[in-house]
Amino acid sequence: MSLPYFEEFGWEPHVLSVNPEYVEGVQDLLLAKTIPDRIPVTYTRALPVQQTRQIGIGSLGLRSFPYLQRVGASLLQEGKFDLVYFSTTVFTSMALALRWYRNFGVPYVLDFQDPWLSDYQKQPGAGKPPGGSFKYGFSQLQAKLLEPKALSKVSHVISVSPAYPNTLQQRYPHLKAEQFTVLPFGASTADFEVLPSLQVQQSIFDPNDGKRHWVYVGRGGDDMALALRGLFLGIKSHRQQNPQLWQNVQLHFVGTSYAPENLAVKTIEPIAQELRVGDLVTEHTQRIPYFEALKVLTDSDAILLTGSNDPGYTASKLYPCVLARKPIFAIFHAQSSVVDILNSCQAGRVVTFTANTQPKDLLPQVNYQLNWLLSIPKAYQPETNWSAFHPYTAQEMTRQQCNIFDKCLVTTKESK
Repeated sequence: MSLPYFEEFGWEPHVLSVNPEYVEGVQDLLLAKTIPDRIPVTYTRALPVQQTRQIGIGSLGLRSFPYLQRVGASLLQEGKFDLVYFSTTVFTSMALALRWYRNFGVPYVLDFQDPWLSDYQKQPGAGKPPGGSFKYGFSQLQAKLLEPKALSKVSHVISVSPAYPNTLQQRYPHLKAEQFTVLPFGASTADFEVLPSLQVQQSIFDPNDGKRHWVYVGRGGDDMALALRGLFLGIKSHRQQNPQLWQNVQLHFVGTSYAPENLAVKTIEPIAQELRVGDLVTEHTQRIPYFEALKVLTDSDAILLTGSNDPGYTASKLYPCVLARKPIFAIFHAQSSVVDILNSCQAGRVVTFTANTQPKDLLPQVNYQLNWLLSIPKAYQPETNWSAFHPYTAQEMTRQQCNIFDKCLVTTKESK
């Protein structure tokens, strides 16, 4: 999302990436085509997962590490790079930062889209860890060993959540507050502009079947149980009083698991069934390609957003939901940035909770918003304040990224 704008702000990007053929999961060739042709992309190999899986290793970070190290070093040896920018959730690759810095003296910036080393699973009510206890424990052991090294010489840390900088500063006292910037993903208006010409089809529901289709696109998880219970309790209560209004409503939760289809565990439908609204809810655990996900949003009649009980959870998927120009109903922790963004941009309605909230406490507010969703016409578009939304666009976020890069170069020169 930033690549089209880097040059506008004085930076020439060169992408280092693992070749898609070595990546498990959803392949989105249309998304790759949105990278401007003028930007060079260098692809590396990785160990085939069919081989490494036999010894219990599926991690792309581990499989690609030696190849990224070798190819990246070769590029840096040419001496034309001013900065290395790691923006990925394949955190293992960030361990290359310190090695390259020592060998080539090139400063680096780390972009934390999620926590790397996390104590979230130790908190009460955290639920089962993603991928299972063994896999999660192994990844956290790696993080415990590698994160301190990666952060030892970092020039700047970008984070999607205000909670991460506080945690990292406590963990690494040598890092100063001015070395952190909270900067979430930008909203790519260009992707929505090009969407109609791509003729993308989605297979989740038929938008012309006369029903109201409410959608959620993103991960599920036990940490969203409070928001989901509040939503489903509200639906149960509202339907008991107004059964006719719910005859044509269907809720679709899409891409709720990162796991392969044969290993994916549903975390949405069981709660809906427990609260006796399972006939309205369908959970598609498999993730879908990016542009198909956008099509699901634009084909919908309303967009649902359920948040984590972790106040640092920001839901970067919020921005595409706003750009889809559909009514949005969100249930989020009161401290989440999603709440402020939705309210300031007037892009949707939100019900908030705190650590002490029980699902039944949300009933009056949830029912009020459900009344609103059921009363608006199918063609309804929110009166979004686009001027207030501008700071969250990809172009503006890239400008801020490049300002950070500029400061890193000044700081590096001053320290030499």
